[in-house]
Amino acid sequence: MSVLAIIIVCIAVLAVVLFIGGLVAVRRRAARDAADFKRHVAAADIALEQARAADRGWDRVVMEQVVRRAIEQERPGFDVEELHLVLVDDRPGTEEDRAHFVARGKGDEARVLLARAGEHWGAERVE
Repeated sequence: MSVLAIIIVCIAVLAVVLFIGGLVAVRRRAARDAADFKRHVAAADIALEQARAADRGWDRVVMEQVVRRAIEQERPGFDVEELHLVLVDDRPGTEEDRAHFVARGKGDEARVLLARAGEHWGAERVE
């Protein structure tokens, strides 16, 4: 084999290796960007729901207390580290209002659905 053929084969192999490395890097970055995008969208959705709840005069502190009590009753030993309001279902009047919370703690998650009866909130369901 001539020296020129060896150089051409080495350049071809190097080009293939660089091409494959580039594909892997692009896929990793795309996956990371997609995860970042999902987190930003979720944060925006949560902020929107919190704003809607605040504008409607809902007392977030009271709602969080009801959620924490419901979790204590339904899932004793569950330590709430994060509590997120993820959905507000505000229908005309107060009898059909609902609020969905997600509580996270130590690798576990609990979903709590609050229902409004007049001026009082109660846990309808804990999952």
